Amino acid sequence: MHIYVMTEVIGIDHIYITVSDLERSAAFYDLVLIDTLSFQRNSITLGGEPHVQYFNRHFSYVLRPSRIFKGHNAHAPGLHHFCFRVESIADVVTVANQLRVLGVEASEAKLYTEYALDYWATFFTDPDGVFLEVTNYREERRDRYDNWKSEG
Repeated sequence: MHIYVMTEVIGIDHIYITVSDLERSAAFYDLVLIDTLSFQRNSITLGGEPHVQYFNRHFSYVLRPSRIFKGHNAHAPGLHHFCFRVESIADVVTVANQLRVLGVEASEAKLYTEYALDYWATFFTDPDGVFLEVTNYREERRDRYDNWKSEG
């Protein structure tokens, strides 16, 4: 007889992104994560390699240098894109505008009803071509969070 214990994941702790040029990517992510999305930054060394860690109250987004670089392909196995969630539609608009002011080629914030009736987003890529998105905290996600039942 097997006894299964179900444990709930309560969040994402960290994500590592391998980059071809740590200095160039850190400059880009400083604009996106610090200047626009209110993350903090520190530099660490792991296994003798420099890493740049961005963090907020919820999770860390860490850059590490690549050892081999063949270019990012969103349609190959691996990461397709990474989406950051902000509180409101107004926040998505603010982020898109701020990124463009800072020189990041972000799309105009707009409604994407093909995803959900209240899905607003802006899209952009990092220096290695990783597809990034910022979206609002949509009603369906709020309902799921507020009405989640751990049993059944």
